[in-house]
Amino acid sequence: MVGYAATARLRTDDPPVAGRLYHHRTEWWNSILQVPAPRIAVVEDMDKPPGVGAFLGNMHAVILKAQGCVAYVTDGAVRDLLRVRDLKFQLFAGNVAVSHAYAHLFDLGAAVKIGGLEVKQGDLLHGDRHGILSIPKEVATEIPAVAGKLQRTEQKVIDYCRSKEFSVGKLRQVMKNFR
Repeated sequence: MVGYAATARLRTDDPPVAGRLYHHRTEWWNSILQVPAPRIAVVEDMDKPPGVGAFLGNMHAVILKAQGCVAYVTDGAVRDLLRVRDLKFQLFAGNVAVSHAYAHLFDLGAAVKIGGLEVKQGDLLHGDRHGILSIPKEVATEIPAVAGKLQRTEQKVIDYCRSKEFSVGKLRQVMKNFR
C-alpha cells in the first residue's frame, strides 16, 4: 500500500482530558481530510508500554476507509482483525488488544514515531508485509523505473540459479553484471 500520512497520538490507559468518550473527539476526521488521498492513518501510542487498548476496530476502520484511508499504522494495538480483513483495509500494529480501553486521540497532525520511523503529516509512505517506510517525495516519481530495473536484474540472477547451466563460477559473472 502507498499513501499519505494523517498523524495523531493516542492514549488508552487514562480517560481523556476533554470529551468523556472517543466518540466525542471527531476533529481528527477534518485533520485526515487535509492530507491528499490515498491516506494512511498513522497513530503513535503514548502509553508505556504501548498497546494497552486499541483505538482501531471494525467501526473505526470503516470510518477511515470512508475518508479515503487505505491503512492504519500504529506502534500500539488493533482489534476486530477478521472484520477489518474483510474490508481489505491494511493494518500495521505492535499487537492486538481485546478492548479500546480509554482510547482517545490528541496532537492531531503532529510528527510521530512508529517503530523508530519518524512520520510527519503528509509524508508519503509505503507498506507491505515487511513493514513501513517513508518515501522522499522528490524521488517518488523515479521509483517505478528503478524498481522495474532492479526486478528485471534480480530475475536474471534467479533464472540463472534455476537453470541447468548453473555453476558458482558463472554465478560470479552474473553477479558482476548485477550492478
